[in-house]
Amino acid sequence: MNYQTTTFDGLIVLEPEVFKDSRGRFEESYNQSKFEKIIKEKINFCQDNQSVSKKNVLRGLHYQEHPFEQSKLIKVIHGSICDVVVDLRKKSNTFGQHFKIVLSKENNLQLFVPKGFAHGFLSLQEETVVSYKVDNFYNQKSEKCIKFDDNTLKIDWGIEKNKIIISEKDRHGISFLEYNMKG
Repeated sequence: MNYQTTTFDGLIVLEPEVFKDSRGRFEESYNQSKFEKIIKEKINFCQDNQSVSKKNVLRGLHYQEHPFEQSKLIKVIHGSICDVVVDLRKKSNTFGQHFKIVLSKENNLQLFVPKGFAHGFLSLQEETVVSYKVDNFYNQKSEKCIKFDDNTLKIDWGIEKNKIIISEKDRHGISFLEYNMKG
């Protein structure tokens, strides 16, 4: 498995090896032993999630509050996404900065997102299927959302705002300033 570190502590781009032959393809999409050698810590994934989205659907920027924060391993099964994470770790050198990457079935990249980040993605194709592992169970009361179009974060999603399809819940997320003012 190939990987690249990023300027964000703990945020890693992974590329599983793909084996192709006349029958099709095979990949080992997750191997705990190999993964932990790269991440350099023990991660106990406990839940797998999958979403199917139409083109231009934006989900996020979601995070869960303590003690329900989640590390995530994100992969696109079909289609492609513009994946964005925002560092919410107040003691981090990259606090308040965002990282953006295109994940697709074609490039076969995965993104490991450690605890302490908000996460969102924009579906770039119809019927895009995103799969992700998390290391903590979902807790509805601790789920929060930062506005995808927050003026402080200035994320360029690569699409006109009026073309984005978003849930009411995500549309009414808090600003990054509101997040920053919380304890």
